[in-house]
Amino acid sequence: MGMPADERLGLDIKRAEQALIAAKQAAVRPAGLTVPQYATLFALADNPGISGAALARACLVTPQAMTVVLKNLEERGLVERSPHPWHRNVLETRLTEAGRAALKAADERAVVIERAIAGEFSTEEREQLRVLLARCAGAIARATLEL
Repeated sequence: MGMPADERLGLDIKRAEQALIAAKQAAVRPAGLTVPQYATLFALADNPGISGAALARACLVTPQAMTVVLKNLEERGLVERSPHPWHRNVLETRLTEAGRAALKAADERAVVIERAIAGEFSTEEREQLRVLLARCAGAIARATLEL
């Protein structure tokens, strides 16, 4: 083994990510949403008319995964898609009233988790954590180039 388990920060990051995803799943489930669906509705609330590709980037998923999420949301009447007025191959996506209601219900519960996380840290520590996580992401990207 090239590195002992107790020195691998990736395991700690993964544990935190899994705890967050499990908590968010429990939070948004009563609103009838999955975490990817919630993230999509959340991003759409601030970006009406966004394309599927841009939405995928905003939600940190592949365009293929976003296509599936959008299809499910559209079938449930939570989003509507229409051709862009100038770019025929681009579909604009918007929340419907039902989508806004589902987002509101899910977000009321999801924000409890976000507040709990934020409450563990001072303002300075939250900023430091963001900087440290960004450095982790940068180190991962650089290491990936070396593979």
